[in-house]
Amino acid sequence: MAANNSLNAGESSLKIINGQVIFVQVLVFVFLCINSLLIMTFFMKDYFYSSMRYILFAMTLLSDCLYLLMTDILLILSYFRFTIQMWFCLVIYMTLSLYNYLTPVTLTAMTLERYVAICLPLRHSVLCSTRSCMHCILFIHSISCLPCIAVLSIFFASATHGFYIQKNVCSVEIFIFHKWQGHLRSAISQFYFLVMVSIIVVCYVQIIKVAKAASGENKKSTWKGLRTVILHGFQLLLCLIQLWCPFIEAALLQTNFLLYINVRYFNYITFTLAPRCLSPLIYGLRDEMFFHALKYYALCGLYKKPLDF
Repeated sequence: MAANNSLNAGESSLKIINGQVIFVQVLVFVFLCINSLLIMTFFMKDYFYSSMRYILFAMTLLSDCLYLLMTDILLILSYFRFTIQMWFCLVIYMTLSLYNYLTPVTLTAMTLERYVAICLPLRHSVLCSTRSCMHCILFIHSISCLPCIAVLSIFFASATHGFYIQKNVCSVEIFIFHKWQGHLRSAISQFYFLVMVSIIVVCYVQIIKVAKAASGENKKSTWKGLRTVILHGFQLLLCLIQLWCPFIEAALLQTNFLLYINVRYFNYITFTLAPRCLSPLIYGLRDEMFFHALKYYALCGLYKKPLDF
C-alpha cells in the first residue's frame, strides 16, 4: 500500500512538472512573437533608430529574446536530464550572465534618459544623441560583463583541464567550487542592486519636483514620464530580485528537491518572464508614436493613420 501511494505521488508530481514545462513553452513562444513584432516595427521607421530611447528599447528586446530562448533551452535540457560538456555549458553561462545583467543595466540607462528629457530638456539633444547612445551601449555591455569576469576569473584559476571535457547537466552551481565564491557572487549582485535602485530613486525624486512645478502640456508630459519611470522601477525590481533567486534555490536544493523545483518554476515565471513582458507594455503600448507604427505593421497596412514621423 505504501509503495502504491509513493508511486501515485511520483506520477502526480511528474504530471505537474510536465504541465509546468508546457505552460512555460507557451509563454515563451508568445513573448518571442510579440518581441519579434516590436523589433520589426523598430527597424521599419528611420525615426526610431535615430532616437536614444527607442534604440535602448530595441536593445532590451533583442537581449530579452536571446535570454528567454537560452533559458528555455536550459530548462528543457534540465527537465530531460540531458548532459553536455562543461566547456559548452561555460559558453552558455557566460552569455546568460551577460544578458542577466544587461536588461537591468539598460533599464537604468533608460530611466536616466527620461530624467534628462524631463529635468534637463535643453541638454537632451546633446547628451542623448545617436553618437552618445553608441557610447552608452558599449558602457552598458562593459558594466554587464564585470560580474561574469569576476566569477569566471576565480573559476579558471580553480578548474582543472579535465573539468572542461566532463559531461553534466548544465547549471550555474557547477562553476562554484568554494563557498566563498557564492558569497562573492552574492555581494556583486547586491552591489548592483543598491546602485541601480539608488539611481531609480534619485531620478524619481527629481522628476517629482519638476512635475509639481510644471503646468499645462508640460505637466501632462512630465507626469507621463514619471509613470514610465515607475514602470521601469517595477520592471527593474523584478529583474534585480532575479539576481538573488539562485541563492534561495541553492539552499532549497540541499533540503527539499520537490520544493526546489516548484520555487524555481515560480521564480522563472515571476522574475524572468514577467519583467521581459513589461517592456512591450511600457513602450509598445504606452508610447503613442510606437503604438501607431506597431498597429500599422501588425495589421499589414490596414490601419490608415498616417505615419508621418
